[in-house]
Amino acid sequence: MKTNQRTYIISKKLDGFFSGVYAIMNFIGRFFRELGPPYEWREIVRQCYMVGWKSLPLISVTSFVVGIVFTKQSRPSLAEFGATSWLPSLVAIAIFRALAPLVTALIAAGKVGSNIGAELGSMRVTEQIDAMEVSATNPFKFLVVSRVLATSFMLPVLMFYMAFISMIGAYLNILVNEDTSFTAFFIKALEKISFLDFFSSLIKTIVFGFSIGIIGCYQGYNATQGTQGVGRAANFAVVTAMFVVFIEEIIAVQITNWFR
Repeated sequence: MKTNQRTYIISKKLDGFFSGVYAIMNFIGRFFRELGPPYEWREIVRQCYMVGWKSLPLISVTSFVVGIVFTKQSRPSLAEFGATSWLPSLVAIAIFRALAPLVTALIAAGKVGSNIGAELGSMRVTEQIDAMEVSATNPFKFLVVSRVLATSFMLPVLMFYMAFISMIGAYLNILVNEDTSFTAFFIKALEKISFLDFFSSLIKTIVFGFSIGIIGCYQGYNATQGTQGVGRAANFAVVTAMFVVFIEEIIAVQITNWFR
């Protein structure tokens, strides 16, 4: 009897898992079907402002601290081998290849993903989305497509901005300890950065932005159970987006290493 009950529970969980995967794939497929013109340009620009400009203060502070802390922590290890002159190159490689894309994506998952999930969730439970459907408006194109396009476009912009501010933080730390000029620092830093590093970081952040946007929209667009559903949608959007970002980072690193 216990074995049958355990089998039934496992079967229900598997059914729920595969049903969820199917629903997400169907949601993504609908996004690409709705991707064509006409576009909601005003809403897309507004969402780019919300994703990009509204995230700048948090991105600025975080990136500046990342640059200083990473440089400060790396110096003792290089000093043991008398290789502190490699510090600019080491910092640049770490920031452009890994830290800037990943940290930017995690910040966006927490701030942007939760906002999208909560906003669309509240619109769903208050029947605003249903009202848009009744009024012959396409709520999916207006609400989902515009937000996913905004996150996919703005995350690479935020990533390059974060890389620049992180390098400024790293330079100030090196300036205090080694008295290196601004020009010499950036020449040493960028001489080890290849086109593959820029291109791979760009593609990664586009994928990260798409994942964060589509997950936040999916959770909010399908929210249920009133205000509790709104909170659950925002929470699931953050947790799921972060988990997916880590998986995509692992895959991206493996693919990039094949081309090095």
